[in-house]
Amino acid sequence: MKPINTVTQNTWEFLRDPMITPTGFREYDARWQFPDQINLPGITALGLGLGTQMRRRGIDPVIAVGNDYRDYSLSIKNALIVGLMQAGIHVKDIGPALSPMAYFSQFHLDVPAVAMVTASHNPNGWTGVKMGFNRPCTHGPEEMGELRDIVLNGEGKAHSGGFYEFVDGVRDAYLDDLVGDFKMTRKLKVVCATGNGTAAAFAPTLFERLGVEVVPSHNTLDYTFPHYNPNPEAMEMLHDMSDSVKASGADFALGFDGDGDRCGVVDDEGEEIFADKVGVIMARDWAKLYPGSTFVADVKSTGLFASDPELQKHKIKADYWKTGHSHMKRRVKEIGALAGFEKSGHYFLAGEIGRGYDCGMRVAVEICKLMDRNPDMKMSDLRKALPKTYSSPTMSPYCADTEKYDVLDRIVSKLEDHASKGGLIAGRSIKEVVTVNGARVILDNGGWGLVRASSNTPNLVVVCESPESDAELRSIFEDIDGVIRTEPQVGEYDQTL
Repeated sequence: MKPINTVTQNTWEFLRDPMITPTGFREYDARWQFPDQINLPGITALGLGLGTQMRRRGIDPVIAVGNDYRDYSLSIKNALIVGLMQAGIHVKDIGPALSPMAYFSQFHLDVPAVAMVTASHNPNGWTGVKMGFNRPCTHGPEEMGELRDIVLNGEGKAHSGGFYEFVDGVRDAYLDDLVGDFKMTRKLKVVCATGNGTAAAFAPTLFERLGVEVVPSHNTLDYTFPHYNPNPEAMEMLHDMSDSVKASGADFALGFDGDGDRCGVVDDEGEEIFADKVGVIMARDWAKLYPGSTFVADVKSTGLFASDPELQKHKIKADYWKTGHSHMKRRVKEIGALAGFEKSGHYFLAGEIGRGYDCGMRVAVEICKLMDRNPDMKMSDLRKALPKTYSSPTMSPYCADTEKYDVLDRIVSKLEDHASKGGLIAGRSIKEVVTVNGARVILDNGGWGLVRASSNTPNLVVVCESPESDAELRSIFEDIDGVIRTEPQVGEYDQTL
């Protein structure tokens, strides 16, 4: 049966017919508002489609499935499982989980596929699935497009052999894998901020096992998210973490998003350190241990990965790539990078330090190890040791999902045309316009401004950085925004400078 776009809620048909809004199939995962954009029969159709995709690709028909801690995620996971079993798939249900725990289960259980029911950092009312076949990679645009066509065209095929198995103990194995035999040799007091999300069931235990003193911050599981939505890129959460550090005298704060694949950092002075700068701090430390390594950074990230003298001294190579966890995982694997960093707080640790997937808990462990290797340093010392740049938060003006890519194409063309005619941004000449993912306009002094389309929400994304001053940062933003404002479909920002 082909799913339809809309079914009126509280009707017979709503409980019977699959309803799926096509825009929920995004670049690297699937997300919908539930039940406005997808219903439970629609989720089952998605499971049937995913199982059919596995069989078409010759994937061994076994999949690990988990769900985050939201009040509706279990019912959605169960509906997804019904569809997978209908396609003849052996489902290994790992129970409530973080996304990185689900990715870990692919290795731990030696299964080829994973499906994690989560809305990640999106507010309540959203749901979705992160999925993948080629560990540690997850679906990218090609796989998502194929899955979308299978589901929306009603091409899902029933197959015999479906089987359900609940697998206990994966959480404990995941924590064991994270900790290993490491134990802190210096005393650390760390604010553990989970925003009442799924990470509350993992992070405090993890820190205690590492020998870290925990200052709890909203560590009670509560899927109503009574304080704030767990999103360590949002200033609301970062400011709350800062207040906790100042009140407790902690060495730093680590905060995790709703499904635990991202990590945010606030230092001992209560200063929020954007994740790309944390990435440079970590890259500097690893550069001494693994000289000559390659690090991947997304196009929203600081230019320091390429320009930092300390990284250059150890012959580190920087590779700037598309934003998005699937894009980054794939790039790290393809070029054999030691790690990848996203400004949003996704870190992809590979080689001798990880398996290549994004895991906020693994990052927390590695930050503790970094501090243990540098016993005389505070987190603020590491921040201040970086070359000074002035960076904006990630700003997201509204633009409808059905319009944002066309709008972005026109903005990119206008910026390229402006550059080709010798136009200036913030009074400086434009050195290059990188269009691997939207447009990153690079200036003659290394400053830059980025505009791209969000892959997960109805927004554009704008980020700017200046190596000179806050005033230049604001000027870069104003000039980039001036081009954006030529498109009337673009609405207000969620936050700005």
